[in-house]
Amino acid sequence: MRVLHQDPREGAIHLQVQNADDLWHLHNLVEPGDLVRAFTYRREEAATDKLRPERGEKVRVKLGIKVDQTEYQDFSDRLRITGVIVEGPQDLGRHHTLNLTIGDDITLVKDVWRDHHLRRIKEAVDATERPQVAILAIDDEEALIAEVRQMGIREVAVIRADHHGKMFPGSDTRTAYFTEILSKLNSMEVGPALLVVGPGFEREEFAKFVREKKPELAAKIRSHGTSQAGMAGIQEAMRSGLGAKILEETRVAQETRLVETLLEEIAKGGLYAYGPDEVGTAVDAGAVETLLVTDAKVKDLAVEDLMRRVESARGRVVIVSSRHEAGKKLEGLGGLGAVLRFPIR
Repeated sequence: MRVLHQDPREGAIHLQVQNADDLWHLHNLVEPGDLVRAFTYRREEAATDKLRPERGEKVRVKLGIKVDQTEYQDFSDRLRITGVIVEGPQDLGRHHTLNLTIGDDITLVKDVWRDHHLRRIKEAVDATERPQVAILAIDDEEALIAEVRQMGIREVAVIRADHHGKMFPGSDTRTAYFTEILSKLNSMEVGPALLVVGPGFEREEFAKFVREKKPELAAKIRSHGTSQAGMAGIQEAMRSGLGAKILEETRVAQETRLVETLLEEIAKGGLYAYGPDEVGTAVDAGAVETLLVTDAKVKDLAVEDLMRRVESARGRVVIVSSRHEAGKKLEGLGGLGAVLRFPIR
């Protein structure tokens, strides 16, 4: 994300969407009642002498809408912002949906910019400078290619091996399998490293294949054994710290480690609190070292007050995406948990 301009007097920040993660950040930033200005397409009504005007062509106009709701469509890298038109050359008072995608820019106006709003913008800006991490989870049955993004782990492709040679009659099926995987990797931005995980020897055989076919990609491979392949293998790598040198700077890995720490404390009856009542008591006692809040919960004003008080007491606040496994686990605890400095029980 890029900040193009700020107007503190109006409470307006002009932002440019630079990647799909920025759309997810905006989905969490834009709230009902906010004013959003952006370019969009609106159909003109052609003036005629008929009783009903003819439908004119769509023209590009800049509108300001008072937001009712947002919808993030990660399958199409699109953010839909729906509301009532309050600024523009036509159709004031009517509903309209802005469809934002990568490369678009918007001006977001809020009556009050809260600390977590500004923190999210800073995180999005900082993350733009960090390269994306690619992961291949592979065994002799299936290969899953994924990207580690700020919002979570996004599946890019699944390639299945053909052990019976039906797709490649008379050919080496492993070579055909590896060739298809490499072709998919060549069509995407791998970044500075490719983390390859999975059980058995398949990942090492694939690395050998890539060294022969594309040495520059082979130099990026970091191989780590897991007990499973697929998304389960990737989650295992996240939980156990495998590939930590590659993943440690990614938001998903950091959030996963913190949620796992909280769950470990719960399992052993240690330094933890979860749910609004327990966490509130811990905050009152100044006992919170790290407060974990799901992105769905952060808009709750009572939770926002807890976040502010934790930071005032030199605690750490981490907003966890509900779109990956660790975030779903935190949602199961009520969307709110804390690792403590000292026990409160």
